[in-house]
Formats: sequence, structure tokens, C-alpha cells
Amino acid sequence: MIDVMIVEDDFMVARIHRGFVNDVARFRVVGTANCGEQALTAVAELQPDLVLLDLYLPDMFGLEIIPRLRAAGHDCDVMVISAARESEAVRGAVRQGVVDYLLKPFDAEDLRARLEQYAARRGNLYAAVVSGQSDVDRALARGAAPAATAASLPKGMSVETAELIERELRAADGSLSSAECAARLGVSRVSARRYLEHFSVTGQAEVSLRYGQAGRPERRYSWVAG
Repeated sequence: MIDVMIVEDDFMVARIHRGFVNDVARFRVVGTANCGEQALTAVAELQPDLVLLDLYLPDMFGLEIIPRLRAAGHDCDVMVISAARESEAVRGAVRQGVVDYLLKPFDAEDLRARLEQYAARRGNLYAAVVSGQSDVDRALARGAAPAATAASLPKGMSVETAELIERELRAADGSLSSAECAARLGVSRVSARRYLEHFSVTGQAEVSLRYGQAGRPERRYSWVAG
């Protein structure tokens, strides 16, 4: 299991995020904190593997927590979950070595995709033997991944289908939903969504939400890679 701690000042939002995390296989929330000082104490007590860190906290800016964790000898990974869109915040997070940066608002599938990607990278990093540069590259891979190849795709996904969906996204006038993509290519909606989410996680596609009159918002995808 991968133990997760949530640092979020809004207790209702923290509760929602707890539900999102606990619904992902191999992940469990072991604690929450609503401010920076509480987070530092909780990490020392709970020893989580991963901290989901909001940046707008009542007592400090969230990124201030990371060097204090390192100084105290804690090697937990940190994933930023915040509404902070300032370039300084994003650059600061990258310099601090965060494993991901997820902007609010988001839904359960946004977080699920990033957690699963994190789990895969964590597995690569903790492999018993590093046999060559390719193992190191897989362990460090995140964000801007290259175009889909057999080596870069998750298990069970094919290069051929990935290339079909990539071409469809590139050719689209605007964005596509998974249902529209599936209908155009003759694949299942579940399969189309899986590939589209993969492109989103690797930074090759962007997700937007379209809100209707009722029900969940529709997730739409547009190609952003070169």
C-alpha cells in the first residue's frame, strides 16, 4: 500500500480528496492536516509515502513545508494540489522536486490518473536492479513524455490504438470527448477514455470540463504536444 497524507485547510475539500484517494487501488489516506505546522507534525508521526499538498494554507505558503520536511529527514514524495496558477508557484514546486502539480478544480479521474502514474514511477524507482539508462529514464519519466511508443505506454495499451487516437485529436477542430473519439474510431468508450487520460497525464493532451444542465461535467480533450 502507498500511504497518503492530505494537507488541505478546507475540511470538506479534504474529505472529498480522501474519498478520491481511497478509491484508487493500492492507495490509502492515513491522515490529514489543515495547516503547515500540523502537517510537519503529522508527517513525523505517520511517515506517509506521499503528501498531497495545498499551497494556500493559513499559516504558511505550502512550498515552505518541503525544505523543512527534508531538513527533518523525511523523504516522502510531495504532489501539489492547488488553485495556485502563478508561474512562480509552479517553478518553485518544480525546484522543490514535487512529483506532480494538479490544479483545482479537478475530478476523481484527474487525481486517479496521476496517482496511478505516480505508482508506476515509484515501482520503477524501487526496482531491485537498474540495468541501464532506460531504467533510469522510466524512473524519472513524468510531464512531457515523448510520442506513444511500446516502451512508454502502460501495460495493456497498444501503440497502434494510441497512434489512431493521437491522430484523431490532432485533426479535431477543438476538443473531443471520449464518446466522440470512440464513435469516430470504432473503439469502445472505455478504451478511448483510457488512452485520452494517458495523453492527459503525460502532458500531450489537455482536459477541459463542459458543464451541462444535470449530471457530471463532460471531460473533453485537446492535443497540446508538438
